[in-house]
Amino acid sequence: MTAGPATDADVSGWVADLGLPGLVDVHVHFLPERVLAKVWAYFDEARTHYGMDWPIQYRLPEAERVAILAKLGVLAYAPLVYPHKPGMAAWLSEWVGEFADSTPAAVRTATLYAEPGVEEYLGAAVEQGARAVKVHVQVGGFDPRDPLLDPAWGLLAEAGVPAVVHCGHGPIPGAHTGLDVFGEVLARHPRLTAVLAHAGMPDFGTAVDLVHRYPNVHLDTTMVGTPYAERFAPLPPDWPARLAEIPGRVVLGTDFPNIPYAYATQLRAIAGWAEASPALGEVFLRDVLHDAGARLLHL
Repeated sequence: MTAGPATDADVSGWVADLGLPGLVDVHVHFLPERVLAKVWAYFDEARTHYGMDWPIQYRLPEAERVAILAKLGVLAYAPLVYPHKPGMAAWLSEWVGEFADSTPAAVRTATLYAEPGVEEYLGAAVEQGARAVKVHVQVGGFDPRDPLLDPAWGLLAEAGVPAVVHCGHGPIPGAHTGLDVFGEVLARHPRLTAVLAHAGMPDFGTAVDLVHRYPNVHLDTTMVGTPYAERFAPLPPDWPARLAEIPGRVVLGTDFPNIPYAYATQLRAIAGWAEASPALGEVFLRDVLHDAGARLLHL
């Protein structure tokens, strides 16, 4: 069993020692500069919003962030965008499609909002090759059960395009967050391929239950089990055992660049779970860090 990387400089060598060609990260963020500036300004006020500071680790120009992911050995990633009001999702989807076309390691993604016409621009994005769709219930402030979204959920279920959905209450509850709320969406669209962002933080046990219940639901690791997140959303003691129940359904996510710690920190957390359970080990690590994400994004 190999320990997790001590620093970012150790990541690519550690990944190679596992016999992997690189990492597949399904949860990173690239946004238009003016939108990203507003996101970073929000995190600058994190003590007001969350009661704790949230210093952005990789607050760098776009080209430098792309280069850092390459140096880390991230061979493919889903650059996720998300709107906070109506009228944004279509042009954000267009922007991120263009970003992916000009960035070899990035796959095409899209986003959505509960608004008239959502199925048209989402359908266009899927036809143009979107391999994942970000849905941010907390930031968007919309109800994922809104009838306006039913055609969109159905479209994604039919196309097999995964929706990376931030629907848990972490780090703070939103107007329509809660795994019970998104569970109603899954009940209506049981074939939907969904990735519960942050493993449904902080309702980790319920998230695993949804993976058991629906064949195409996955968890991503974004921020989960890091020392920072353990302060407000600690994992249950049986977390490694619960993960052993759902082989192949956990994928790497990190929230790069908007994390208050080094990228290697997330990988150490995942390595710790693998080490804690004999049923996990390096097989689990290889699947989470590369194989499951490659399957999900159809690489």
